[in-house]
Amino acid sequence: MAFEGVYVAIVTPFDEAMRVDLGRLREHASWLMDEGVHGLVAAGTCGEYAQLEADERARVVETVADAARGRVPLMVGVAAPSTAQVVRWTEHARSVGAEAVMALPPVQYKATWPEVVAHYEAIGRVGLPIVAYNNPFEMSVDLTPERLAELARTAPMAAVKEFSQDVRRVTEIAEATDLVRIAGADDLVLESMLAGAVGWIAGMANIVPRPCVDLYELAAAGQWDEAWDLYRRLLPLLRYDTGPRLVQAIKYGMRVVGRAAGDTRPPRLPLDARDRERIDRAVAALQPA
Repeated sequence: MAFEGVYVAIVTPFDEAMRVDLGRLREHASWLMDEGVHGLVAAGTCGEYAQLEADERARVVETVADAARGRVPLMVGVAAPSTAQVVRWTEHARSVGAEAVMALPPVQYKATWPEVVAHYEAIGRVGLPIVAYNNPFEMSVDLTPERLAELARTAPMAAVKEFSQDVRRVTEIAEATDLVRIAGADDLVLESMLAGAVGWIAGMANIVPRPCVDLYELAAAGQWDEAWDLYRRLLPLLRYDTGPRLVQAIKYGMRVVGRAAGDTRPPRLPLDARDRERIDRAVAALQPA
């Protein structure tokens, strides 16, 4: 996989009774692809993987895989409390035809570095390319360029979703490794692409996929003036991606554009009035005149 383009970290829709709505999920995946996105990421943070029962999570991944098959590449998030569970989710991703898995370091446990290495080695034995997800804000481990280089020597590391929010990391990773660099923070995507990122795992593209695809393609073509103009219009929305209520913001924004996907499951609670008003304005500013 080249990992180029906009990969949408797809949400998991729920119905009024907070049950997973697989029909709406399939329809949303199809709409995103019709809008031009280059790939899909299932069962990530935006998909509320931690709030899904195991059978729900499996059906979500299978539904997205079926929708994406023959159209765009699929990446699957495999985070879970234990390494054994992560390995099983990686095996499940392989069984449904995923091209890669997105893997955090151990979650819910402050792992030592040897434990992190063993964790990724276990995932690697399944045989799928690994996209390391570096999110030092929520994890106890920062996957620095030097550590990524060490991981790449013992596991099939293909790329890194860089979410440290330090854009210098994009260049430093290229100096230390051969990993493909993927922008992980929506509100740093242009800076990351200037530094050499070739892909973007996007959350807010669930709401406005076409403008996000346009932004990526303008930057990839070197049309920086046009890209910066569009980026500035998108930023009030994209900035929610790096906040703690990004999933609520995405689902509320989807409702604003007429593509409701239900509420978020607790512990995530709905947005307050102030944030709803801000998202209303941000979305309105992106609508055609």
